Amino acid sequence: MQQNVSVTASVDAVSAESTGGTRRRQWGSEKRSEPLSIVHPQPSRRKIALGRLGIAVTVLGWTAYVISTVLRELSENPSGDFRFQLEAVFYLVVVTFLTFSALMYLLARQGALYRFRDHRRVPRGELDRHFADYTHGITVLVPSYAEEPAVVRATLWSAALQEFPDLRVTLLLDDPPHPTDPLIRARLEATRALAGDIERQLLEPAMRFEAALAGFRERLQTESTHDDELPRLIAEYEAAAGWLETMAENEAVADHVDEFFVDLVLMGLARELRLSILALNAALAQGSSPDSDRMTELYVRLQRIFTVRVDTFERKLYASLSHEANKAMNLNAYISLMGGRWRKEKAANGVVLRPATEPHVDDLDIPDSTYLLTLDADSLLLRDYCLRLVHLLETPGNERVAVTQTPYSSFRGAPTRIERVAGATTDIQHILHQGMSYYGATFWVGANAVIRKRAIEDIVEVENVGGFDIKTYIQDRTVIEDTESSVDLGAHGWTLVNYPERLSYSATPPDFGSLVVQRRRWANGGLLILPKLWNQLRERRHRRERILFREVLLRVNYMASIAWASFGLLFLLAYPYDSRLLSPLVFVAALPYFLAMGSDLRDCGHRFSDIFRIYGFNIVLLPVNLAGVLKSIQQAFTGEKIPFVRTPKVKDRTAAPALYVVVPFLIVAFSLFTVWRDVVSENWVNAGFAALNALLAFYAIRAYIGLKNSLVDTVLGVLNWLYVEPRKPRPEISPVVQKAPEEADWEAILYHGDRRLNRDMRGSNDRRRRISVR
Repeated sequence: MQQNVSVTASVDAVSAESTGGTRRRQWGSEKRSEPLSIVHPQPSRRKIALGRLGIAVTVLGWTAYVISTVLRELSENPSGDFRFQLEAVFYLVVVTFLTFSALMYLLARQGALYRFRDHRRVPRGELDRHFADYTHGITVLVPSYAEEPAVVRATLWSAALQEFPDLRVTLLLDDPPHPTDPLIRARLEATRALAGDIERQLLEPAMRFEAALAGFRERLQTESTHDDELPRLIAEYEAAAGWLETMAENEAVADHVDEFFVDLVLMGLARELRLSILALNAALAQGSSPDSDRMTELYVRLQRIFTVRVDTFERKLYASLSHEANKAMNLNAYISLMGGRWRKEKAANGVVLRPATEPHVDDLDIPDSTYLLTLDADSLLLRDYCLRLVHLLETPGNERVAVTQTPYSSFRGAPTRIERVAGATTDIQHILHQGMSYYGATFWVGANAVIRKRAIEDIVEVENVGGFDIKTYIQDRTVIEDTESSVDLGAHGWTLVNYPERLSYSATPPDFGSLVVQRRRWANGGLLILPKLWNQLRERRHRRERILFREVLLRVNYMASIAWASFGLLFLLAYPYDSRLLSPLVFVAALPYFLAMGSDLRDCGHRFSDIFRIYGFNIVLLPVNLAGVLKSIQQAFTGEKIPFVRTPKVKDRTAAPALYVVVPFLIVAFSLFTVWRDVVSENWVNAGFAALNALLAFYAIRAYIGLKNSLVDTVLGVLNWLYVEPRKPRPEISPVVQKAPEEADWEAILYHGDRRLNRDMRGSNDRRRRISVR
C-alpha cells in the first residue's frame, strides 16, 4: 500500500497540547517555579543515621528472606518438584538484582549526604584572588543540531556571561549546511547569526569596562591619592547591573525555561553585582575603602564578565573532518583542530583542511586552551560555574582530575506532568552522582563538564580515513559517549569529580515522544562498556592503586542496572510465581529504598507521593528500556554502531513510536488478567501486586502519554508501517569514460581517480548478473 503522505513515528511534531507556540499547562503540573538553593543544605545527624539504618535494614531484610523463605522452601520441597525449584532460583535472582540496585541507591545517597555535610563554599574573595593574574583560557563548546534558535541563544548567553579570563564560546553547528527547505534554511541562518549578535551586544559594555580598568591602572601609577576612586568603582558596578537589568526587562518570557534564564542567569548576575554595590557603598559611608589590589580585582571582574569571543564552527563544511552523525564526533572534529592554523583547499568533494605552512588571511585559525567546557545546547549555566570548577581543578591534590561538573538539575515550573516527573528523576540523579564521587565512582554526564584538555589528549585515538587523520578524543562507539570516556580516562590514571553545588540546569523532554528518544539512548551502551571497566581495573591494579569494592559495585550498577531491572520487572509482571516464594521480608528489604527516595524528592521540592508516579512512569518506560538493552546486545554481536538519535527539542509534541504506546496498554491488560487469575487461585499477594501495577501503569498512560495522544500515535505508527517509498527508476549506467568532454566532472576524475568508474562498472556487472538469472 502506498500513501501520498510522509509519516515518521518518532520525529514528526503533532501539536496536540500546544497553542500559539506555547505549551498549555496541564493539571497536576509543577506550580513551583523558583529553583532550589545553589548550595545543598547540610543534612542533620538524624538524616545521616537513618540513611545508615536503611542500608542495614535492606541487607538484613534480603538475608532473612533468603534464609527464612527460599532456603526453607527448597529444603522442605520434594526433590521431584523441579519446576518449583527452578522458580525459586529465578525468583531469588530477580529479587537479588533488584535489591542490589536499591542498596546501591542507598549507598550513593549516603555518600551524597556526607559530601553535603562537609562541603564549604569557596568565598568570593578567594576566587577573585586566584584568578587575579590568571593566564589560562577556557573554550566552551556547544554542540547543536536542529535546535530552535531561541534555545541555543539562551545557552550561548549563559556561557558568554561566565566570568573567566580568555573565554571563548564556540557553537558547533551540525545541521546540513545547505538545506533546500525554506523553513529549515531560515532556522539555520537565524542560528548562525546568534554568535555575531551576542558579540555585538557585549561590545559596548566590554569596551567601557576595559577602559575603566585601564584608567584605574593608569591612575595608580600617576596619582598619589585615590580618594575619589571608590565612587568611580561604584558607578561602574551600577552601570553593569543596570545593563543586565535592562536586558532582562526586554527578554520575552514564553515558558518556564525563559523565566529561569531571565531570573537566574541575567538577574542572578545582576543581583550579585548589586550585592557588591551594597558592600562598596557601606565602605564609602564608613570612610573606608578596599586596598588597591582588591579594587583591581573588582575592576577586572567587570571587564571579564563582558569580554568574550563568540563564534560558530560547522564541521560539515569540510570534507576532511568526520561527518559521523553524533555529538561525540562533532566535538572531536573541533578539538582536533585546536592549537593549529589550517589552510582551506578546495577539492572535488568539498573543502579540505591542511596545516598552514605560511599564514594567509583566509586560514582557519583555532586557538588552543587549557580547559574545555562541553555544554549541551539546551542547558544553562549559573554565573560562576567556570570559576568554581576550574578553581577545583587547580586546588592542590586535584592535579589528576580530568573532568569536573555539576550534574544538571531540572528547570522548575514544568507545564506538563511527564516533564515534572521526569524532572524529579533528574533531580534524584543529581544527588546520586554527588554520592558516587564520594566513593570515587564518578561518571561524566555529558550535558555539561569542564575538561582538562591534557587529559583527553591522553586517550586520543587516531584513524586514517580516506587519507585524512581522524582524531577521536571522546568515543562514539556507543551512544552514551560520556560514560565510555569516563572509563577510558580512569584507565589512564585520571579521575573525575562532581562539584557539590547546583550550578547547571538542562531541559527535560516535555512529552512522551521526545522522552522515548532520550531514554532509549540512555539504556543503550552500558553493557558494551562493562568489558572496558574490567580493563580499567586491571590497569589500576597494575599501577598499585587502591580500588574500593564499593566503587566497583557502584560502577557496575550504573552501567548495567537498566538491563537487569528491566528484565527483572518484566519477569515479575509476566510470570505467575508460586505464592510460597512471596514474603513480607521482600517488602521490608525494599522499604528503605522507597522511603529514602520519597525523602529525597521532598528535599528537591517535589512530593513524597511521587514515588508511586515514578514507579508507574518506569512501567510505561519498560519497553523503551528493553529496546535500548536489546540494541546493546545486537551491537555486541554484530559490531555495528547504533545510530545516534538526538532528543527532539521542539515546542510542539513529538509523536512516539506506536510500539512504545501500545505495549503499556498490553501491560495493563495482562496485569488485569493476572489479577483475575490470582483471585481465582486465591493467590492474594500476587493479585494485589498485579492490581497495583495495573492501576499505576494506567495512571501513567493517562497522565504522561494521554489517551487521545495514544490513539494519534498508534494511527501514525500504522500509517508509517503501511507507507512504502515509491521506487525510483534506476539511472542508466554511463561510465565516466563515455561522457562527452563538456559533461565530464574533471575535478572529480582527477581527485578520485577510478573510484567512480569502478563503482559504475560494478553496477553494470551486477545488472548483467541479474539479467542472466532471469
